[in-house]
Amino acid sequence: MIRKKIEVQLNNGLQAQAASEFVRKASSFNSDIHILKEGRLIGGKSIMGVMCLAIRKGEEITLIADGMDQNKAVAVLETYLLSGKKK
Repeated sequence: MIRKKIEVQLNNGLQAQAASEFVRKASSFNSDIHILKEGRLIGGKSIMGVMCLAIRKGEEITLIADGMDQNKAVAVLETYLLSGKKK
């Protein structure tokens, strides 16, 4: 299991289109993906869960991945969250 703290840099945070893109990327991995924010843990492959966290630019989250491709999953998702772009 990997836990990585990340300060989200997406211009609009993980809202609507960016949340959808995050879930699409997370779903491409076999590993279990979760996001922890302020004590709330949600599945990173759930669009409703990700949007319910209302993650804004500059907020810190913990990205958690557990599985055979966990290293690649964290690397790809971290790059996306730090990209400052929607896509």
